[in-house]
Amino acid sequence: MKHWLIKTEPEEWSWQDQVKSGKKGGEWNGVRNYQAANNLKKMQTGDKCFFYHTGKEKSIVGVAEVIQEAFLDRSDKTKKFVSVIIRASYPLKREVTLKEIKKNKDFADFSLVKQSRLSVMGVDLKYWKKICKMGKV
Repeated sequence: MKHWLIKTEPEEWSWQDQVKSGKKGGEWNGVRNYQAANNLKKMQTGDKCFFYHTGKEKSIVGVAEVIQEAFLDRSDKTKKFVSVIIRASYPLKREVTLKEIKKNKDFADFSLVKQSRLSVMGVDLKYWKKICKMGKV
């Protein structure tokens, strides 16, 4: 199992929207960056994802699970990009902000710090565990 971080504008698709999608989950689509799209292609059923709100919030708010692997993104007219289906697992008991992560020297090599604009990124297990601890889960 791999770990990921997926970003969304909460005004477009929020954690609450993800939770409302229920057991069937929601399609993670609209990714048009090739590196992020390649990460979507690497996702496997059962992989865990941090759900990150961008914009004003800039914080990790929950954990989701990949329930369907990459397929052609129906919103992409070029037919070059993919989507996955994710399902909300649980919210963090305490949101973990980007500001907190950047202040912690242990995260100096974390993709969220180094490539902050990438919308889908891998998360090493050591970072996953630290963020879960910070989020009290």
